[in-house]
Amino acid sequence: MKPEEIVKMIKDRDIEIVDYRFTDFPGVWQHFSVPARELTVDTFEEGVGFDGSSIRGWQSINESDMLVKPDPATAFEDPFFQHRTLVLTCSVFDPITGERYSRDPRNVAVKAIKYLEQTKLADVAYFGPEAEFFIFDDARFDQTVNSGFYLVDSDEGAWNSGRDEEGGNLGYKPRLKEGYFPCPPTDKHQDLRSEMLLTLESVGISVETQHHEVGSGGQAEIDMRFAPLVEMADQMMRYKYVIKNTAYKYGKTVTFMPKPLFGDNGSGMHTHFSLWKGGKPLFAGDKYAGLSQMALHAIGGLLEHAPALLAITNPTTNSYKRLVPGYEAPVNLAYSRRNRSAAVRIPMYSQSPKAKRVEFRCPDPSCNPYLGFAAILMAALDGIQNKIDPGDPLDKDIYDLPAEEAAKVDKTPESLNHALRALEADQEFLLRGDVFTQDVIETHIQYKRKKEVEAMALRPHPYEFLLYYDI
Repeated sequence: MKPEEIVKMIKDRDIEIVDYRFTDFPGVWQHFSVPARELTVDTFEEGVGFDGSSIRGWQSINESDMLVKPDPATAFEDPFFQHRTLVLTCSVFDPITGERYSRDPRNVAVKAIKYLEQTKLADVAYFGPEAEFFIFDDARFDQTVNSGFYLVDSDEGAWNSGRDEEGGNLGYKPRLKEGYFPCPPTDKHQDLRSEMLLTLESVGISVETQHHEVGSGGQAEIDMRFAPLVEMADQMMRYKYVIKNTAYKYGKTVTFMPKPLFGDNGSGMHTHFSLWKGGKPLFAGDKYAGLSQMALHAIGGLLEHAPALLAITNPTTNSYKRLVPGYEAPVNLAYSRRNRSAAVRIPMYSQSPKAKRVEFRCPDPSCNPYLGFAAILMAALDGIQNKIDPGDPLDKDIYDLPAEEAAKVDKTPESLNHALRALEADQEFLLRGDVFTQDVIETHIQYKRKKEVEAMALRPHPYEFLLYYDI
């Protein structure tokens, strides 16, 4: 849509409020609102001011003035507010230079696509993330000087099979690792997920499927149809917003934490990716699993840079509690058709060239989608430009490999700190085209290390009391 059409829409639909939204550095939506009359055609070019020093990872107090400029293509009417509200996703600009702000994650994604076009290798990068999440009935946690705990609960939790607070326990709880595709009454969230799906469709997001996931305790997945990189990152932010608020309306709470439960599967964000040029798919060919040589080189780039890449696509300390053997997590830096324990999988559902893509299975939904998708693209492009050989595919059951053979397969980093160290050592591929600036990478590393890695290291863990209290 054009700015003129947005102004007309506001009048035609009797919109009362315009809500400007942008994404902070860690990847959480922020917003502020104005009366609808304040939005004019000029707003899209001139922008609206706000205080950038109060946003995590951004400006210092003496450089606080920033501008948001709304993108008219992102407009949708919010389905949750009482007053009719039009939402616009914004990019952030420096009011002095007039340039895009380098630490705005959306601007990183925009620059990634511009760099792709400059390479002339392709003109579109399609992304299709499959974000998993848990639906809980209760979520409590606290950390003080002398205590620390968390407690999450679900009427679907396998741990509640003996609970008597339900006024008569009716059973039908998915067992650990057995939550994939059960019908009601075991699946208790069909109506809730369907409302999530329909609400997503109502705000312009095309959905392909919804279903219960493997985990007990209400794990779910709702998959969006693939879209170009920036558009999909925009949709991912909208997706999280709709999922959380629909659950909240039902008196439930959603988390996109990768590993909220011990002893059960975590939540990933398997990311499907392909390159196109002139309306033609570039990843289809006559090589392994129907891939082109370009696609194999792209896989080579993903595997070569995976340890550094995961510092961005798996950016929390909790991410690495998911990336452990035994829970269907892709801990092996290998590629394969159909094998879901490999970091890169080639889906074989369709033989159509248009459906040919690679699936990077490592990412999780705690990542900032703008930074995550941009980093995946940059790693793949480096593989294509430098013709990186991905090696032989690994089509065996990786978990049943002999110890000597398994030891030869590289693994994902064991912790966020390991991934951050890999990013410190391997970042040149991200800096090309000024997509990720040195400042953005350093800010990411420093923020994650100080606010998360070091903060976690300082605090006693509840399990340590079980291990060590009686020493």
